[in-house]
Amino acid sequence: MSQGKLKKVFPGGNTCRGFYSYYDYIIKPDATRILVIKGGPGVGKSTLMRYIGEKMLELGYDVEFHCCSSDNGSLDGVCIPAIGVALLDGTAPHVVDPKNPGAVDEIIHLGDFWDESKLLENKQAVLKSNARVARLFKIAYSQLAEAKVIKDELDSYYTEAINMAGVHGIIHSIAEDILEDVMEDGQLQFTRVPQDRHLFATALTPQGQAHFLETVLDGVKKLYFITGEAGTIGSQVVGTIAKAMHMHGLDTEVYHCAFEPAAVDLVIMPALKIAVLKDVPGITFKIQDIPGLKKVKIKDLNQYLDRSILSLYDKEIKCAGERLNAAIGRAISYIAAAKAEHDVMEQYYIPAMDFAAINAKRDELLARILKYAETING
Repeated sequence: MSQGKLKKVFPGGNTCRGFYSYYDYIIKPDATRILVIKGGPGVGKSTLMRYIGEKMLELGYDVEFHCCSSDNGSLDGVCIPAIGVALLDGTAPHVVDPKNPGAVDEIIHLGDFWDESKLLENKQAVLKSNARVARLFKIAYSQLAEAKVIKDELDSYYTEAINMAGVHGIIHSIAEDILEDVMEDGQLQFTRVPQDRHLFATALTPQGQAHFLETVLDGVKKLYFITGEAGTIGSQVVGTIAKAMHMHGLDTEVYHCAFEPAAVDLVIMPALKIAVLKDVPGITFKIQDIPGLKKVKIKDLNQYLDRSILSLYDKEIKCAGERLNAAIGRAISYIAAAKAEHDVMEQYYIPAMDFAAINAKRDELLARILKYAETING
């Protein structure tokens, strides 16, 4: 049996609007089963989910790892789309509770496997550490809010200098091109409401800006790549095309900007295996790393910039760029500090856990998931 495909995404992010969640899009509410994992830091939630995800990959199932934006090594969720099963970290800041208890969702409480007396010994230290983590994230989000003001200023110079008529022409040409493929493949339909799914493909993490785009784009055959200095205009291009394809009956996967969730970096039309991606500043990514990609069309928005207008603001653009990078850098340093403090808090929980019992629970959950798979697959 061949190994399944692994997709890595972020369901939540550290943004200019604070922590922003797309957890409702991890799996549909009418799923086969949603297992909400509760418990404190360091109790093994991520390890349990990763183990089950890796086992399902070995069995040939495609699996999604929903990665934690505040801890590069941790998972916030695992989804197995083919059988409609997900495991979710239900603790703060992305608190998840069952919406259809028993029928779809249930809580798996790893607190059942800790020694309360050991935790009580460190009660004050836990409270202090928890408060410190919250405070550090608050400072980080203040820095990102400041960065948003600077980004708006920077964007204003490019907005003044760009010919939007030309940009609209690019939007039209891409949309028309995609719709030709829709007609050829017979995918145009107006008999059901198309599905749209919203997530992050990149994130601001303790280690800087992270992404797993090569896994998100795995399987895409045709890519439209939007380049140019006017990043916000690029997001408008991608976002407009996403809405247009949705209106034409296509299911879409919409991936939002790690910094400003209102902006769109990427849209994928899974049925057509077509994607539209804008150049994302701050990440290292090579188009040739996308497995199976056959065709790339690059659309450069710089051709519509009036350099004579931009030259009027050379000093302002340079200054705003430096201030923006500095503010985001400060935010990342506070996110990293919060991660370090969270690691301290984990040390109060780890000695209190019965990991042998947790492993037994993990194996029980895996057996249940395999039974769901057997039922669905007949």
